[in-house]
Amino acid sequence: MIKEARVIAFYLPQYHPIPENDEWWGKGFTEWTNVGKAKSLFKGHYQPRIPADLGYYDLRVPETRKAQADMAREYGVEGFCYWHYWFGNGKRLIERPFNEVVVSGEPDFPFCLAWANETWKGFAHGLKNRNVLIEQQYPGNKDYIAHFYEVLPAFKDKRYITIEDKPLFMIYKSLGNEEVKTFIDVWRRLALENGLKGIHFVGHTTEVSEMETIFSWGFDSVNVIRLHDYAKFGRGFYQRLKQKLLNIVLGLPRVYLYEEAMKYFNGPEDVQENVFPAIFPNWDHSPRSNKEASILHNSNPELFKKHVAKSVESVRKKSKENKVIFLKSWNEWAEGNHMEPDLKYGKKYLEALKEVLCK
Repeated sequence: MIKEARVIAFYLPQYHPIPENDEWWGKGFTEWTNVGKAKSLFKGHYQPRIPADLGYYDLRVPETRKAQADMAREYGVEGFCYWHYWFGNGKRLIERPFNEVVVSGEPDFPFCLAWANETWKGFAHGLKNRNVLIEQQYPGNKDYIAHFYEVLPAFKDKRYITIEDKPLFMIYKSLGNEEVKTFIDVWRRLALENGLKGIHFVGHTTEVSEMETIFSWGFDSVNVIRLHDYAKFGRGFYQRLKQKLLNIVLGLPRVYLYEEAMKYFNGPEDVQENVFPAIFPNWDHSPRSNKEASILHNSNPELFKKHVAKSVESVRKKSKENKVIFLKSWNEWAEGNHMEPDLKYGKKYLEALKEVLCK
């Protein structure tokens, strides 16, 4: 299958219970807990979302992981970018699915890692308070070395996604702490000492204005997420004021039309070799945050197809290695942000993606 771009899909592993989630949210909590309690908050609001082909899966089941990979491959996705949680001092969370993929050798489907170096707070993850659940720490070189050797087996796996033979590693909060610069230096040195050609560091950002700083910190490329640019830049003063009043006074969520928001999903920087754009099937955070949510409304496969086509066009003249587009996301169901089939659209989003990618 000849593809027009290298589409790498973000992959959330939080579909199995862990002791920490049991403590914070109750016994047996997984991402499906939020998905299942979602409600329609206004007329025409598409909630709840019910999974179709793959069902309410458990990522401890290898057959599920294989079914996901087979589906992604069929519709043109090059690989999964697993969210990776290392909070410092050796503390990891929801690592089991990825560890089992590495150890078992299955599924035979490309992958890479994105370090979600962010403190978890209750509100952002489904609680009504903003208390810190677990803090992201940067303890120093000893911890960075331990972290490197924890993921080295994955880096050396033949399935690991590379750019110019260097394992691709994304950092979510690319400017989250000055220690990130030291972290990059330590990992680059360790990579060479352990037989790798280096590491291709991707800095994640929602602000184009941060790109210059991200590169100055040692990153090789930037993944620009313009998901909320319409909310920030696409409306006049009175539109923003009206939305704010509806949110604060009436308790309504912040709602934006997908068709309007998608005009801001791409930017002129996307044509640069070291800038990797992103594509978004939709966004709806209400299963986690209810009326505090930000929601894109009336997304559909045809609009998504146009968005994908524009993104593919932006990378067309790049070298083969750098025709990278990040798909946000494969399975963020509680953010209304998934490619896996649901009962309403089935595989139509996947078909739209494939139609553009695999001409």
